[in-house]
Amino acid sequence: MPVSRSIPLPLGLLLVVSAALTGCSTVTEATRKAASSIVPYKIEIVQGNFVSKEQVEALKPGMTRQQVREVLGTPLLQSVFHADRWDYVFTMKRQGLDVQARQLTVYFKADVMERAEGDPMPSESEFVALLGSAKQSKSVPVLEASEDSLKPFAPPPAATAATPASPAATAPLPTSYPPLEIPLR
Repeated sequence: MPVSRSIPLPLGLLLVVSAALTGCSTVTEATRKAASSIVPYKIEIVQGNFVSKEQVEALKPGMTRQQVREVLGTPLLQSVFHADRWDYVFTMKRQGLDVQARQLTVYFKADVMERAEGDPMPSESEFVALLGSAKQSKSVPVLEASEDSLKPFAPPPAATAATPASPAATAPLPTSYPPLEIPLR
């Protein structure tokens, strides 16, 4: 009768648990490294009215509400409780950039502009440069090919010699084709 050697139950259980824990620790480390390299896509969120420095400079005390609306556009906020105040708010959230938030408040007295207060506004050219700054942060590969880098792709010298055109290459194309469907009878 063969003698069976088996590992005692507590020792076997200890081996299984330690193997499982060792496996978990390596998976956790690998998962941590993979997770740190993956950045989820975040959509760009643009809300409100962009007001440029040039538009703010065009505002003059004494302008009517309609004239202010023609310069700045319709305000984002028109409070029922503050009828003599228009708020122009602009926020932009983009991946890789700080959140941009600007506010301009225009005050009216008897439907005539009294004053405008708010954050310093960027000029239109500064704003356009800001829009392109997130895309410029990524490195762009050099897109130039030198003669030396193109040599491995050059055709062999025998292929460049003039070869007569094969008759199959110059044959005319057919003018009719077989039907795509078989007619039912």
